[in-house]
Amino acid sequence: MNDAVAALRPELESGLSELSLEATLAEPLLAYLTLLQRWNQTYNLTAIRDPHEMLVKHLLDSLAMHTHLAGIDTLADLGTGPGLPGIPLAIALPQLQVTLVESNGKKARFLREAVRQLQLNNVKIAESRIEAFDAPDQFDAITARALASLPLILELGGHLLTHTGRLLAMKGVLPVDEIAALPAGWQLLATHALQVPGLGAERHLVEVGKTLR
Repeated sequence: MNDAVAALRPELESGLSELSLEATLAEPLLAYLTLLQRWNQTYNLTAIRDPHEMLVKHLLDSLAMHTHLAGIDTLADLGTGPGLPGIPLAIALPQLQVTLVESNGKKARFLREAVRQLQLNNVKIAESRIEAFDAPDQFDAITARALASLPLILELGGHLLTHTGRLLAMKGVLPVDEIAALPAGWQLLATHALQVPGLGAERHLVEVGKTLR
C-alpha cells in the first residue's frame, strides 16, 4: 500500500462509521484502492486519479447503498468498469454473491486480478456486453452506476432479473424524466436520497421493479 493511500485510512474509517459499517473493512478497501490506482496509471480504468477523490467518489459512494441490499442474495453490477460499486459492496457484504458484467477487455483483466488478490470468493466476472449476458431470471437485483438512463438499463439488463427482482440504479439528482419514461412492464418502487460522507453533491438510489399482474 503506498503512502498516499495509507494516509486515507482515518477518513475512510470515519466514512465507514457514518455508513454504519465496520472499521475492519478499511484494510481490504484500501488494498483495492491501491490496486486500482496502480493499474490506472497504465490502463486508464477511471478518469479519477487523485486518491482522495477515489476514496469519496468510488469507495464511499459505492458503499452508500449497502443498507438497501437487505434480503438480496445475488447482484449483477452492469457496466461495472473497474468494479464499482460491485467490489466495495462485495467486500462489505461477504454473504452477497456479486457478478461483475464488463465488456472492456482491459477492465475485465483488472477485475480478475482484483478478485484474485483480494480473495473475493463471492465475486464472479462476466466479460460480456450486458445485453449478451445469457443469465435470464438469475438475479435478485441489478445495479448500475452512471451507466445509462433507466429505460436503457432495463432494455439492456432487465432480462437478468427474477420475477420479483429490482433494478437499484445509482443516480445524482433525482432523474424525474427517466422515471416518467419507464417502459411498459416496469414501475417505480422507491427513491432514496443517499448521504455519501465527504461528497457535497446529490446522490439518489432509484428502485424499479416489474409490474406484477
